[in-house]
Amino acid sequence: MKMNIPFIMRNILKPMTLMAISAVFSSCGTAPVTPAEELLASLGSLGSAVESGKIMYGHQDDLMYGHSWRLGSDASSYVRSDVKDVCGMYPAVYGLDLGGIELGDERNLDHNLFEQMRASAIAHYERGGVVTFSWHPRNPLTGGDSWDVSSKEVVASVLEGGSVHELFMEWLSRAADYLESFRTSDGQAVPIIFRPWHEHTGSWFWWGRDLCTVEQYVALWKMTYDYMAVERGLDNLVWSYSPGAGGVTEEIYMERWPGDRMVDMIGVDCYQYGSSQQYADELRNALDIMVKVGRERKKLLALTETGYEGIPDASWWTGVLYPAIKDYPLAYVLTWRNACDMEGHFYAPWPGQVSAEDFRAFADMEKIVMIR
Repeated sequence: MKMNIPFIMRNILKPMTLMAISAVFSSCGTAPVTPAEELLASLGSLGSAVESGKIMYGHQDDLMYGHSWRLGSDASSYVRSDVKDVCGMYPAVYGLDLGGIELGDERNLDHNLFEQMRASAIAHYERGGVVTFSWHPRNPLTGGDSWDVSSKEVVASVLEGGSVHELFMEWLSRAADYLESFRTSDGQAVPIIFRPWHEHTGSWFWWGRDLCTVEQYVALWKMTYDYMAVERGLDNLVWSYSPGAGGVTEEIYMERWPGDRMVDMIGVDCYQYGSSQQYADELRNALDIMVKVGRERKKLLALTETGYEGIPDASWWTGVLYPAIKDYPLAYVLTWRNACDMEGHFYAPWPGQVSAEDFRAFADMEKIVMIR
């Protein structure tokens, strides 16, 4: 299905909806609708399958590189996309990662220029899309990467009183500076779905389940939120909480819940590693949990990361993914990146890839939202 998201935000999200939201915030003595609140309202209008049945499709790093290409350092337009090359449309959701911004680097962990990431995200937003950022920061205690789990003291070390707390606050400052800088040519702040400290139910990141206590993880989230949203006043961020799907129960999903005021959306990261049935069962289990939590806490839902590396199944999109998600009230589903420098590491098709024809059928489905 082809849609323009700003059209949706301005028209399908009826003026009365925004007026009602504004009235609620005014009655609470707070500021008028912020960029984040407007995006949340539009996602609620678009993404609620109960009312509209629409699910936006997203792809990580879609405009920065693809299966056999990378954006040049002198690029001034952001129009190439493996997804668009296949189906003639762009993903509605554009995913990027902050990893490396904390060090003041010119490029992120996937070798994308931060300046181009910002420009492409603004172009995507102005084209009608939604932008989301994850963050894989370096290990501030050991100097390793996000996957360096050699110490269980990292989270404790960044909290107040910890040995690298001041360093980490500098990292948060750099990340906030960058996220705050996303402005259109007329100065409008670009709303961003921000997804820090993800997949914490696993133990492959330094903030993972076996690497810190429940209290430490919650304190890490709160420190991040309070600095960015409260102290810095970034009102363009929609805060997304996304555990991993593997072995998740409702108890595990909610074990490290930061608190309702610090979470706007809930998600899950779920990849296919085994059979299609195993993937579908694991995903549906996680989505069932999310539906219950979302209803109880009035949070929007998304499949924040998913995919099947290499997509060897020619009918995966309509035969596996779509049947697993079609009956759930998801705002969006995002597949991971198409690495140009790692053979076989891709999660969306390109022209000639075995699942390309099936992806076109998926993109044309009434429930699936893409943009021109």
